[in-house]
Amino acid sequence: MKRLFSILAIVFLMAFGTANATTSAATIATTIATTQDAAADDVAEELTFHQELKKRFIEGGPGFMGIVLLCLILGLAIAIERIIFLNLSSTNTKKLTQNVEDALQSGGLEAAKEVCRNTKGPVASIFYQGLDRADDSLESAEKAVVAYGGVQMGQLEKNVSWISLFIALAPMLGFMGTVIGMIQAFDKIQSAGGMDATLVAGGIKVALLTTVFGLIVAIILQVFYNYIVAKIDSIVNDMEDSSITLMDMLSKYKK
Repeated sequence: MKRLFSILAIVFLMAFGTANATTSAATIATTIATTQDAAADDVAEELTFHQELKKRFIEGGPGFMGIVLLCLILGLAIAIERIIFLNLSSTNTKKLTQNVEDALQSGGLEAAKEVCRNTKGPVASIFYQGLDRADDSLESAEKAVVAYGGVQMGQLEKNVSWISLFIALAPMLGFMGTVIGMIQAFDKIQSAGGMDATLVAGGIKVALLTTVFGLIVAIILQVFYNYIVAKIDSIVNDMEDSSITLMDMLSKYKK
């Protein structure tokens, strides 16, 4: 009897130990599977914005997506060139006006023109043209300032209209891609002789992607365009205020 109880006890301990081992193995396996799933999710989440954008661009088709991308590249190139030019054209008008006034009082017109020659920007160019005609009369100086101010304004606004063109063109191309994608989807339905979601899904996806990219391009260029227009308005206002100040200085100098 004791031997029987001993055998039963050994069997019970072995069964309990096996169950614990099985439970531990299952727990470890579950942990490993969870870790692998988390790693897979991390890999999926590690898809960068650039990779996602590239994927969607390829899915949208190289035709209209390439044209929309070309609009973005050309628009950004013109916008960056204009921003650099406008920043170089910005001048501290208060300091320039003070320097011209001091030179005019101490050295006359030639000294004032020398200050303008050594200063960059449209305001200094307008000052130089006005001072160069000041020997004739105030009316001649005023006409020169007004005429050359128009020339400088044209240089500031150069190529800006192209940016507005690309802003309008990009969403139009996107909408055209949408229409073509829908036409392709209906052609597939007509060829299949029935309605199947898988037939139209590709065409509708292309249509939506071209529209989205066209709108994104238009939004990006619109931001740059508004900044450029605001910068031009600021410089033009400085030109007008400085021109009035210059005429006042010439009037005092003539007296």
